[in-house]
Amino acid sequence: MLGIFQEDVRFLNFFLNNLYDFLLELNQPTLQQVQMTAQNPWFRNYQPNPQANLRLFCFPYAGGGASIFRLWAKELPSEIEVYPVQIPGRENRLRESPFTQLSPLIQALIQVLPPYLDRPFAFFGYSMGALVSFELTRELRRQNLPIPSQLIIACRRAPQIPYQKPFTHKLSDAEFVEDLRLKGGTPEEVLQNPELMELLLPIVRADLAVNDTYSYTTELPLDCPISVLGTSEDREVSREQLDAWREHTTSSFSLEMFPGNHFFLINKGRSLLLQAISDKVLGRVWENK
Repeated sequence: MLGIFQEDVRFLNFFLNNLYDFLLELNQPTLQQVQMTAQNPWFRNYQPNPQANLRLFCFPYAGGGASIFRLWAKELPSEIEVYPVQIPGRENRLRESPFTQLSPLIQALIQVLPPYLDRPFAFFGYSMGALVSFELTRELRRQNLPIPSQLIIACRRAPQIPYQKPFTHKLSDAEFVEDLRLKGGTPEEVLQNPELMELLLPIVRADLAVNDTYSYTTELPLDCPISVLGTSEDREVSREQLDAWREHTTSSFSLEMFPGNHFFLINKGRSLLLQAISDKVLGRVWENK
């Protein structure tokens, strides 16, 4: 129990620190922050690594931001350069309106992504981020642009499987908070803090609207490998729904299951997640050399 409490406290402190950073930026942005935003607000490369063999673009879950991946550059092998994707409406982009539909988000990303595809790259997406990375890959293919050397999916059902529950983004505030509680990704201290929830709820609602209103269209399978990671106690996604991702590739497919709930891999199981990503991405890099 102590370990769980300590993890929640770290998560809460991390959340509050990012909120403080944003409030500080409102009044006194640093030169580095100005340069980063001026260059491209969509990507927060916390630790540039021009010597890396591969660029890993990371797409967060609903309500999440690039800060989820802040430490990954230090925790993954140096052969991987981590590029967290920062969607509007959160953290340093909190003043921007969030997207509520997937297609406009994909079209916005496709405008800013190509200059960063100058080396081998892979996509990693967690939950909603998995859907974004998948549809972005298909849009890259439509435009005859490079596609990822590998697509790594975590804790998201295959896109052709419709969501059976009522639209989550339309729940009342009380129902919405209870749904977040059941998913297990938000510390109770945050759920019970009205000020934090006032900030968080619109962001999560907008992201879940992206997920809820998504309409799958049939296309040919991708020719890049797809690796899927799931958890055994996930209330949102079953193993069968994860396995259905195999229909979307003519290349290799793998499914790996871990213990825990929907957010286990991004929180307490992060070391397992990073090891799995490292094994899959670096294995693919060396195959291509």
